[in-house]
Amino acid sequence: MTQTAPAFDAYPVEVEFPDIGPYAESNTGIAYLHTFDSGLPGPHVMINALTHGNEVCGAITVAGLLDHGLRPRRGRLTLSFANVDAYARFDAAKPDASRFVDQDFNRVWTSAVLDDVSRDSSELRRARAMRPVIDTVDLLLDLHSMHEKSRPLIVSGPLDKGIALSRAIGAPADIIVDEGHPEGRRMRDYADFGDPASPRNALLIECGQHWETSAVDVARDSTARFLLSAGIVEEADLPAGWLRPLPAAQRVIRVTEPVVATSMDFRFAGPYTGLETFADAGTVIGWNDGAEVLTPYPNCVLVMPSLRQLRPGVTVVRLGRLEA
Repeated sequence: MTQTAPAFDAYPVEVEFPDIGPYAESNTGIAYLHTFDSGLPGPHVMINALTHGNEVCGAITVAGLLDHGLRPRRGRLTLSFANVDAYARFDAAKPDASRFVDQDFNRVWTSAVLDDVSRDSSELRRARAMRPVIDTVDLLLDLHSMHEKSRPLIVSGPLDKGIALSRAIGAPADIIVDEGHPEGRRMRDYADFGDPASPRNALLIECGQHWETSAVDVARDSTARFLLSAGIVEEADLPAGWLRPLPAAQRVIRVTEPVVATSMDFRFAGPYTGLETFADAGTVIGWNDGAEVLTPYPNCVLVMPSLRQLRPGVTVVRLGRLEA
């Protein structure tokens, strides 16, 4: 018998999806991708939105910076809407369906040398168009949101330089150190961003549940802090009210392994949404095609559990060890 994905209640859409059509024409020759050069030495900083078409908090933030007329005092600033074709398909009646068109845009980031040009998809075409600009970026902030309602996260990648940049930004409180996904390379791990010998660096911020108002607040705060840390703007240059109080402390959670669905028969042992911590090793947290999924060590943390995109081969949760 064919199994289908479980049904879920949709979270309410609390925010208005902006019309990004006015931002299509750009000064780079690449639609929806804008670069501003101060003419003075400094890093090339990029703020990217809409890696996934239903993650609107980044689009609101990037549109806000463009409308504000933000320009760098030093270095260069690139503001980008990425998977605009997926965004155009958003339907509030099926809000999870516009994550991508053909394939996950955040799994296609290979270098031009390694790119298999025989492969084609809406997402690959867009990544190939954006790649020449991203190849010149020193510091990238990729704004995301989550399927489930959870505290926001910084995804630093696996390298010490990502952790250091996360601490320099100072928020959100939880820093997730991970290797990425089996399905393909993320933008934040692309090329020199994933090279420990390179000063180029990237962060991914999971700002909260896709359509909650607070996710926009986190996206704006994270963006403001990222730009200030990069040194290309000053606080007075930013839109008023974007900065929020810093958390009292940050902690590091190192992902040790993904849990990948082997079939459509996957279920969790509870209504997990993220950052649940289990004191004992060997605790049952779910069943994967009938086999128990157990916590491998004490104080195991669940990172972004969700079955909303369930299919064989998809990571449904990552398991993390608390380091600090």
